[in-house]
Amino acid sequence: MLRGFATVSYYAADLEAATAWYGDVLGIEPYFRRPGYVEYRVGDFQHELGIIDAQYRPTSADVPAGEIIYWAVDDVTATYERLLELGAARYQPPMERGPGFTTASVVDPFGNILGVMFNQHYLDVLAER
Repeated sequence: MLRGFATVSYYAADLEAATAWYGDVLGIEPYFRRPGYVEYRVGDFQHELGIIDAQYRPTSADVPAGEIIYWAVDDVTATYERLLELGAARYQPPMERGPGFTTASVVDPFGNILGVMFNQHYLDVLAER
């Protein structure tokens, strides 16, 4: 049974540049490093975000593809705009999906889709903790 995501991994041909970019986005340094891989602990539940050297990508992709992990944020529009300012490309602008649920996504400078979401359910679960 799925219990929630444990780690999301993104690939980057320039691991050092990706580490610096995500450090700027997150405002933290990776807690774990090894050749070809860095990992951050992020957010209220300390989810893992791994950046892997693109030489280990299981498939080659010329365009962004795959599932989109939506990271919970308080302000989707402000986060979306900040990601664009940091060099991400537009993928899907902020869009209300229903009351209490707004999403947006960008393509990071390394070709990965990065989703952000305001999710009232996330906040309700967090409040119950």
